[in-house]
Amino acid sequence: MRTTEPIRCILRQKGGQVYWLGPDATVYDAIALMSEKSAGALLVMKDGRLVGIISERDYARKVVLEGRSSRETLVGEIMTSPVRVVGPEETVDECMKMMTGARIRHLPVVDGERVLGIVSIGDLVKWTVSRQEETIEQLHSYIGGAYPG
Repeated sequence: MRTTEPIRCILRQKGGQVYWLGPDATVYDAIALMSEKSAGALLVMKDGRLVGIISERDYARKVVLEGRSSRETLVGEIMTSPVRVVGPEETVDECMKMMTGARIRHLPVVDGERVLGIVSIGDLVKWTVSRQEETIEQLHSYIGGAYPG
């Protein structure tokens, strides 16, 4: 089943709350904020512009495995940059393909340089499953004769 709704629909449902920090913050601060907000990634912003993204994966691979200190390492040293982004009109399917193809779990949604929100692969899966459930309910109603028309 194709999911052709624009990604802005997911943002509208989940809200545009974005957690972020600057590139000069420590990785420890980033991990603490991720833990506090139950987020798997944070945007990295400088002067109101998106300059990177830091995820739990970045922490594991670029700090833990390299034996670095999270209290001494700066976010700017390990963040992923440039960031893959999408516009609000990209479809859920297009975003899912981009995320699975690039093996990323978080995708900022931007309009020009303005960050509107961020979606995770979990958000996309949840959206897709809910749409499939709606379709199944409609088909059951139609088959059972409760479909108007």
